[in-house]
Amino acid sequence: QVQLVESGGGLVQAGDSLRLSCAASGRTSSSSAMGWFRQAPGKEREFVAAITGSGGNTYYADSVRGRFTISRDNAKNTVYLQMNGLKPEDTANYYCAAANRPLSDYIIKRPEYMSYWGKGTLVTVSS
Repeated sequence: QVQLVESGGGLVQAGDSLRLSCAASGRTSSSSAMGWFRQAPGKEREFVAAITGSGGNTYYADSVRGRFTISRDNAKNTVYLQMNGLKPEDTANYYCAAANRPLSDYIIKRPEYMSYWGKGTLVTVSS
């Protein structure tokens, strides 16, 4: 089993930045894909960003590309999401997720292929 704990959420104003962290523990694997998803009130969970085990490939939703950056430090078993230029529509609970294996480009953005989930951290962006 893998446990994921997110941190770094909070209340910010539009245009501000936040950095989310996701600390993994348990039977972690540096080769497994990891990602961030978010869910706003009344909406379905959606993909935000993902990263391969080596960190060599990253993927972003169109709505955050150019503003958000995902990275990982395998020595610390931690994945980060740097969020710049935040907008009110970024308001959501942000969830960290980890696969139990490497994922291909075709499925890395799909939540059903992630095996482990954190409990989420709330990001609120005021206008």
